[in-house]
Amino acid sequence: MATIKDVAREANVSVATVSRVFNDSGPVSDETRQRIRDVAQRLRYFPHGGARSLITSRTSTLGVLLPDLHGEFFSEVIRGMDQAAQRRGYHILVSSSHDDKQEIEAALRAMRGRVDGLIAMSPHLDAASLVANVAPTLPVVLLNCAVTGDTYDALTIENRRGAQAMVRHLLGLGHRRIAIIAGAAGNFDAAERLRGYRRAMREAGLAVPNDWELPGDFTEASGYRAVDALRALDPRPTALFAANDSMAIGAMSGLREVGLRVPEDVAVAGFDDVPLARYMSPPLTSVHVGIAELGARAVETLLHAVDNKNEHTRRHHRLPTTLVIRQSCGMSLHSERPPPA
Repeated sequence: MATIKDVAREANVSVATVSRVFNDSGPVSDETRQRIRDVAQRLRYFPHGGARSLITSRTSTLGVLLPDLHGEFFSEVIRGMDQAAQRRGYHILVSSSHDDKQEIEAALRAMRGRVDGLIAMSPHLDAASLVANVAPTLPVVLLNCAVTGDTYDALTIENRRGAQAMVRHLLGLGHRRIAIIAGAAGNFDAAERLRGYRRAMREAGLAVPNDWELPGDFTEASGYRAVDALRALDPRPTALFAANDSMAIGAMSGLREVGLRVPEDVAVAGFDDVPLARYMSPPLTSVHVGIAELGARAVETLLHAVDNKNEHTRRHHRLPTTLVIRQSCGMSLHSERPPPA
């Protein structure tokens, strides 16, 4: 294998000059830089990542810890992260925790010394518990977590307002019996969306019986199972708001199987507006979240911290939501979903 000395000899420069080119440090003319890269390519020389990181104190890698990797929501988040990272010459190292504290600790140990910063999403844990095993000097951005104070950069979704706006829309269509399929217990996003639902119903002067709040866990299967509980209600709700699209899609399948039509018998709405929502039959009304944008902004926020050596003012951002109205709620004033991030 070619070494840095081979490249320096062939390009007629010093080893230090070759090092500056591959570490993006120090002044090197464009002509010399290109000659070194051409020689390196011809000799098939590749800088050693470990050695480079020792010199630059950078790994050009960002750690990403998510509760799961399954489903369109997480794939869209990762897509946004990857695109934003690559624009800055970074790669991402992704791991899932399934919201298990031991798995979170194991993933963080595996990333130690291998990443320049960390993006972590675990809506079941508070910030202090989530990053208890992270070095205080490592830049951290928290996604969709309960965060107070200015210790960490954080991004969240306008969960409560989005849910409130969707329930208000269903009320505006004349529905008064509106049930919700709630998300997982103890989940930050789920709790905020449930708050939005309750507030909209309360503002409309409507009492919400406990059995209108159907249990769910953000999976299609839990939405499908919720249909049995919905059918048992008397009188049966005329509208169903699911705390995410996966549960709404599962519920639509379950409703179809028991002979209930969407939206004629039960109007259905979801949250997130995953790409699949527009292709459902009927197309699914949803609260639109810029999911890929959420991932991209997390990376941009983290790289701001990395560039400033974690000596910056921490920022908390809330990603706004919009309603995308399609046929599943019986009305399609705005059938087009917002353009992808």
